[in-house]
Amino acid sequence: MNAIPVSLPISPRLLAAAPHRLLFFVGAANVLASMGWWALWLVAQRWQLVALPQPPIPAGWGHALTLGFQVFTPFIFGFALTVFPRWTGQAPLGVWHYVPVGLGLLGGQLLTLIGLWGVPHLLHLGLVFTIAGWAAGLCFLFGVVWRDGGRTWHAVSVLVALGFGLFGLLLFAAWLHAPEQARWVFASFKLAIFAFLLPVYLSVCHRMLPFFAANVVPGYRPWRPLWLLAAFWAGLLLHLTLELMHGYAWLWLADAPLLILSGLMLWRFWPRGPMPGLLRVLFLGLAWLPLAFALFLAQSLWMAATGEFALGRAPIHALAIGFFGSLLVAMVTRVTQGHSGRPLAMPAVAWFAFVAIQLVAVTRVVAELMPDYWAWQAAAALGWLLAFLPWALRSAWIYATPRADGRPG
Repeated sequence: MNAIPVSLPISPRLLAAAPHRLLFFVGAANVLASMGWWALWLVAQRWQLVALPQPPIPAGWGHALTLGFQVFTPFIFGFALTVFPRWTGQAPLGVWHYVPVGLGLLGGQLLTLIGLWGVPHLLHLGLVFTIAGWAAGLCFLFGVVWRDGGRTWHAVSVLVALGFGLFGLLLFAAWLHAPEQARWVFASFKLAIFAFLLPVYLSVCHRMLPFFAANVVPGYRPWRPLWLLAAFWAGLLLHLTLELMHGYAWLWLADAPLLILSGLMLWRFWPRGPMPGLLRVLFLGLAWLPLAFALFLAQSLWMAATGEFALGRAPIHALAIGFFGSLLVAMVTRVTQGHSGRPLAMPAVAWFAFVAIQLVAVTRVVAELMPDYWAWQAAAALGWLLAFLPWALRSAWIYATPRADGRPG
């Protein structure tokens, strides 16, 4: 057998060889591009070191739009388009299923970011591209679930969450044509977190973490009752409803049960024996979930007692950076290593990204309590770029090169 050359040629055509290659490549680009714009805007806002064009929408809304609907979404579709056929025992999806999704999401992110540099019509076009790619992916995944008869509940859960996400994105697009309806923007951002991203992450964790642990930890007994996933959905929809009603003083009705559920899941999922680093980071990332709900609970109880919104956006960033960001590094690294013919181990750049994103999450949470708010926000955004840059570049290189073991895919 011929040895695999150390230096492998980069081939853009390989991006279409598998769903995760193209969609994860798009996601790696989005992770850097969207936060690059936000970091520049924050630096300009705080220190006026650079002059940026005024975005056609409030900059904070632009940040929420890209993070809520464009940064994590390619990774989610890359994963779903790969695993849905496997979960349901069907043939893999083909190039014409995932390439339109990848091109739509990539074009949508690029056009949106250009639009945020002061070109309103490109912002509109960016949303059109994103919606088109999202809708195509949703249709293809729906076909898999339909042929399965809806028997695979994790697939159904992810599909429903993606449907909520598309609805939230459509609400934002509708607001661009009816700017007096600011409540549509508010609703779209809440849908992105509590009906789209959180249910997707929870569905994947519920199915995959016990499976991963059982494969490498001797004596590990998987525990993943479906009632737990259903209870999370109920709690999240209650939280979403209360948020949409501005019932912040009553969010504890949802957040207390969600804290108990997330703590129970972490405790029951956590392996009691030694585990490799690639598995450990998955559970360390999961630990941000009960912490985030503890912050939500404290926020609601303090609001009920004093009427003050004391923690600001600290709870939502514990979720977005701590939980979503940490598990993004952990899960994508695992898929990238395994599907590129490399050992299932954390490379140095992944360790750097994971440890750095913990510091970024703490920085952004603490920023809500600091006097120089904009400086702390800028530090967190720049820290995100520092954390993800080597990891994203290495990942992008892997997706555009042949597998290390010489196998196809």
